[in-house]
Amino acid sequence: MMVGAALVELHVHGSQSLKQKRGVVRSIVSRLKSRFNVSVAEVGGQDTWQRAVLGLAAVGNDRAGVRRALDGAVSYIESMHLAEIRATDVEILDLPYAERPRGADDEPLPWEEEREES
Repeated sequence: MMVGAALVELHVHGSQSLKQKRGVVRSIVSRLKSRFNVSVAEVGGQDTWQRAVLGLAAVGNDRAGVRRALDGAVSYIESMHLAEIRATDVEILDLPYAERPRGADDEPLPWEEEREES
């Protein structure tokens, strides 16, 4: 399983208040969530008028697909022209996962247990 995370530092030009900046950030976050299969949150710069740091995350079964999703999301942020991208950092982590065969003596998983009806 591949897990990708990206940090995107933004500068919101012309913002004169937190309310203006939050409007821009909210717009970027909602567009990313609807267009790409990534999770997005503002993770830094919450108390500044013109700086925001967005955290993006994606999960998949191949490194190239996860990287493509995150790179596409970053490119989309840039194409919106709502804020200037000051810095980006993308990391992909390979978490080993292997299906294990289930034997008759294995404990059932919680959702596999039979429920008693009353």
